[in-house]
Amino acid sequence: MIGTIVLAVVGVIVVAVAVVGITNAVVVKTGGDRIVSIEEAATENAECILVLGASVLPDGTPSGILQDRIDRGIELYFAGAAPKIIMSGDNGTESYNEVLAMKNYAVSQGVPSEDIFCDHAGFSTYESMYRAKHVFGVDRMIVVTQTYHLYRALYAATGLGIEAVGVESDLHVYGGQPWFDLREIPARTKDFFQTLIANPSKFVGDPISLAGSGDDVE
Repeated sequence: MIGTIVLAVVGVIVVAVAVVGITNAVVVKTGGDRIVSIEEAATENAECILVLGASVLPDGTPSGILQDRIDRGIELYFAGAAPKIIMSGDNGTESYNEVLAMKNYAVSQGVPSEDIFCDHAGFSTYESMYRAKHVFGVDRMIVVTQTYHLYRALYAATGLGIEAVGVESDLHVYGGQPWFDLREIPARTKDFFQTLIANPSKFVGDPISLAGSGDDVE
């Protein structure tokens, strides 16, 4: 009896490891094939540059990892890669607003405020991609984040029907990178299945047109 239980537990573990390994391989391969240079991204005729959020410091300024993402997005904007930027992140409480910090920083670097749209409900990577498609109506875009994160973002975007390419923002060495890499393993598996069933975002809301002004949707 005990032997049967042990074998069953071992079997479950083997299957779980196989599922995680296979889904991670698929996500990394699929997403990796869509990572391009700034120069290549500029030829994609993208509608927007989507910058993914990360932590904001207590004083309301972007953390180092987030600033690098925004800086890369700004670089793409001024290279003419796309006419609009979507800042997508967590604004789950009144006191914590990643996207406003992201927009304020980009404006301080010379990006016109009206060209920056805020996605306040980008609570996860998958939700940012889902909302890009189903709220902002995006068909072609450039995604910006660090490479370890970019595989998953691009997998979800393409799986949801967006012609997406990604440009990495690995401008520095980041403290905690081993933890970020470890956390991505189950996250890739989760987003593999979310993308497979096109799981709706928790918050969808009314459509937002990128043809308008980003200042009208703050």
